[in-house]
Amino acid sequence: MKIIVGKNKDDIFQKTINLIENVAKESIAKDNIFKIGLSGGSVATFLTIGIPKIKTDFTKWKLFFCDERNVPEDSNDSTYGFYKSALIGTSKLTEDHFIRIKQGVSAKEAAADYTEQLKRYFPGETVPKFHLLLLGMGPDGHTCSLFPNHPLLEETDEWIAAITDSPKPPSERITMTFKVVNNSKNCVFVVCGKEKAGIVKRILHNKEDLPASRVNPTSGEVYWMLDEEAAGDLQKINED
Repeated sequence: MKIIVGKNKDDIFQKTINLIENVAKESIAKDNIFKIGLSGGSVATFLTIGIPKIKTDFTKWKLFFCDERNVPEDSNDSTYGFYKSALIGTSKLTEDHFIRIKQGVSAKEAAADYTEQLKRYFPGETVPKFHLLLLGMGPDGHTCSLFPNHPLLEETDEWIAAITDSPKPPSERITMTFKVVNNSKNCVFVVCGKEKAGIVKRILHNKEDLPASRVNPTSGEVYWMLDEEAAGDLQKINED
């Protein structure tokens, strides 16, 4: 685990963008492709500003979703819709770079279809190995659409699971399971603001069993990118 603390939100956002740029460069050099998983919320807001500034070969990027709401793409709740409106036309990314959920079907069908799409982009892999997953964290410690005390926390077979009773609306979503999350080469939490200091302490200091606490790649690295307000009393740990 690497905990990186920035002076403020802008500082930690820039550090995160630098990390993404470095991982993209290494991935393209090694694999001729960069496979990244995106999240919504505040993470999405800063990414739409920072991604266009990254020095990279965007033709080698494939962007997936760590979770997605089962809504039309033109809905205000659509994570893809948010990225589309902010990035397509303002960056070198096009619709073809995004791996989107199937429209007009149930969450269960959308999850099955997304699993099939992953199989095409991760051929021969028993579990997809993403180069990088960008993760958010809610005030209850949830990440992706994996919520505290929900049965999906214990899912060990599926890559992508449907959730129809999300405690946070909209209720129907699809989400990566821990089977996929913890097979990633890099998992990156970006958490800012003093309102997150309490949950950050519960996870990183008290080691409580919350969904975000379970992100621990088996053969990769997890980064906690925190501004000083979110870090609270945690001592800064420099990168190796």
